[in-house]
Amino acid sequence: MTMTRREFAGTSLAVAGAATLPAVGAAACSEGSRPSTDSDSAAAAAAQPGRLLILGGTGFIGPHMVRHALARGHEVTLFNRGRTNPELFPGVETLIGDRDGALDALRGKEWDYVIDNSGYVPRLVRDSATLLRDAVGRYLFTSTGSVYNFDQDELREDSTLLEVTDPASEDVGQYYGELKVLCEEAVQEIYGDRGTVTRLHVVAGPGDPTDRFTYWPVRTHHGGEVIAPGDMDNPVQYIDVRDLAEFCMHLLEADTGGIFNVAGPTLDETRMDEFLYGIRATVTTPLSFTWVDEDFLRNREPPARFPLWYSQRGPTRALAQVRSHRGVEAGLRFRPLAVTARETLDWFLGEPEERRAQLQLNLERDAEILAHWNSR
Repeated sequence: MTMTRREFAGTSLAVAGAATLPAVGAAACSEGSRPSTDSDSAAAAAAQPGRLLILGGTGFIGPHMVRHALARGHEVTLFNRGRTNPELFPGVETLIGDRDGALDALRGKEWDYVIDNSGYVPRLVRDSATLLRDAVGRYLFTSTGSVYNFDQDELREDSTLLEVTDPASEDVGQYYGELKVLCEEAVQEIYGDRGTVTRLHVVAGPGDPTDRFTYWPVRTHHGGEVIAPGDMDNPVQYIDVRDLAEFCMHLLEADTGGIFNVAGPTLDETRMDEFLYGIRATVTTPLSFTWVDEDFLRNREPPARFPLWYSQRGPTRALAQVRSHRGVEAGLRFRPLAVTARETLDWFLGEPEERRAQLQLNLERDAEILAHWNSR
């Protein structure tokens, strides 16, 4: 089955290396890291609380932004269709509308900041950004690392972006990254220095519907012999959703413009072995890791894939080589891997059984792979 570029960017390929390591603790904090805090309950009040409009706000990242903003003392307004989790924030003003032709609820109001979490189609982003241009101070657009051409050694904010092949298309499934490029351009054109763009990588933490990061704490908690895919030194990257929420609010409060990559879990490169053994240190379940070679996994039919692993060979090698130095200089901080892993697992284990069943551990497949690998 052919995957779209968006689906591929969100799905890890499997890869190589064979050895074992002793158990170690979670990766140490480096520059850009800081001790864990509960971003919802322990946030200090903002020096100058303001009025914040969030376009969206009830999906995955939005609720964390809402809670952090409220904890900082900001007055929050949501604009959405009222369909996704409408019961989340009963005390927060919600304006009901639709980005496609039903923006009237936004007219005649003013805010200090806007966070645009729901912009995927350039035409619709341009409509809302234009309508709000004289009614807000700063417009923060949530973009994606999928705007980049992945056939590069690393991704910095000035790295090569995708070439837009069909600017008239609004097919988000096929042209996700290309459309986000055009959305960014619309915000920058309309707001200039008052525009801010964050380019997200894999977002992790409590509430994540994709299970890309969540897979590893859950699989480790399950125990037994666990496949560690690929080379030990392959890089792993994600951003805790709470670190993302704090950074976005910080950018708005500091009136900071520009484009920022948002990827962690530290400023320094995190290796696959550091990632896996760091998560192992947060559970008590007996387990062992078996490192399985990339070619062995690739040559299966179908090839075995694992979340958060990206091959360092070929045209997608930059997927886990995102550089967030500019963000760290502007205030981006990362909580420790152990905190994200433990709190994500605690959240997941508290979810209803039907939700937990959506995460596929592929235990039978992995047992077959391990049997063949161990019998070489």
